[in-house]
Amino acid sequence: MLKVDLGKARGGFCDRMSRRQALRIGSTGLFGGLTLPGLMELQAKAPTATPGKAQSLIFIFLEGGPSHIDMWDLKPEAPREVRGPYRQIPTALPGVHIGEHLPRCAKALDKMTVLRSHSHNDNGHTSGFHYVCTGYQVSNSSLGGKSPLNHLYPSLGSIVSRELGPRSSVPAHIQLPNPFAAGGPGFYGAEHAPFVIETDPVEPNFHVKDVSPPEGVTATRFDLRRRLVNAVDGLEHSLEKNVAKASAHSQVMSKYYERAFDLVSSPAAKRAFDINSEPDHLRQAYGHTSLGQCALLARRLVESGCRFVGIDHGSWDTHYKCFPSQTHDLIPHVDMALSALVTDLAQRGLLESTLVVMMGEMGRTPNINVWAGRDHWSMAQSVILAGGGISDGKIVGATDNRAAYPTTEPIGIEDLLFTIFRQMGIDGNKSYLTPLGRPVPIVNGGRFVEELV
Repeated sequence: MLKVDLGKARGGFCDRMSRRQALRIGSTGLFGGLTLPGLMELQAKAPTATPGKAQSLIFIFLEGGPSHIDMWDLKPEAPREVRGPYRQIPTALPGVHIGEHLPRCAKALDKMTVLRSHSHNDNGHTSGFHYVCTGYQVSNSSLGGKSPLNHLYPSLGSIVSRELGPRSSVPAHIQLPNPFAAGGPGFYGAEHAPFVIETDPVEPNFHVKDVSPPEGVTATRFDLRRRLVNAVDGLEHSLEKNVAKASAHSQVMSKYYERAFDLVSSPAAKRAFDINSEPDHLRQAYGHTSLGQCALLARRLVESGCRFVGIDHGSWDTHYKCFPSQTHDLIPHVDMALSALVTDLAQRGLLESTLVVMMGEMGRTPNINVWAGRDHWSMAQSVILAGGGISDGKIVGATDNRAAYPTTEPIGIEDLLFTIFRQMGIDGNKSYLTPLGRPVPIVNGGRFVEELV
């Protein structure tokens, strides 16, 4: 069943908005609701996009706002209250330097592109998250703290789901280890809602309950339930012959139940989610962290046919004493996970067909505040892209000597989303009608950023 969580959130931001008020998908509907049949029913739209270079998208969201000036766009000549304590190191790209706590990414930067001139004007966590995920700006007050935050505009993953459709028994739109606060389907409806893995793959007992029957349900009982569904479907079908206005929903539900059964019983789906089958050395390369193991699982999912994997990684709202946490936890986790993911995809021949994007809802202020932290700053941010036809080893755009504003043409959220969709063969100008008949384009303006490709 679809479940809307209005309960207490696990953590929050400085603006007191919840990180976890989001659309959630409950446990397997075959055994207590309609989760998977509903999901499969509503994912079944025919693809409408033309073939793109990227067949899948891994979207890593660093929730809270990562510090671009401490990671990807250092300013060593700036005053100490701006540049901070970090030094820059050389990379695989001649003359290009990044932060010292990204040594693995420095070696793999020839497989990535750093967009340094990303810029927008929304400094709020909740509204910024909505803006990044949907391409549409709204105010914090209009969001009202409801769950999901994007009750009108569809998110990135839902757009990919609708335009490209599933290509295997693995769901087309997956989020982990938590649902994106603004990652819902909006007016597209539940058919394009995410399949949410609400357990963390870094846990030693990690498993995905929706790809296995519940404990105590043997193969025999599972088969009996399947036959019962078929029998009920047959009865409905016979009744519909005698009813002039048969429900269209009841006429088609059987095939979605069948797909849900197939997911639960699919060896391919079980293999895709079985991260424990990965060799120890590879798991170590990604890092035994939430971000690292989510990135590894994301590679397994796109390898098995998933179209969109969204990874939610929090704790980047660093207003207070930011440097210890960045030094020991936040930046090293990104360094291992991103470098391993891009390298692993390249070695498997998957990078050209998989677009990887890593960003947050904003950057951080150039000036270090009185609490030894950095505050919200949306006017400049670095976005990392790789694969899916994106240029290898390129720096796009530049900022001023304080990393405060772009000195080249600013690249906005609409521009970035338009380019991402183009790489996936999706027409960002295409519109759909809301239930009230209002046409809403996939992207609210924007241009194709040729410099990225």
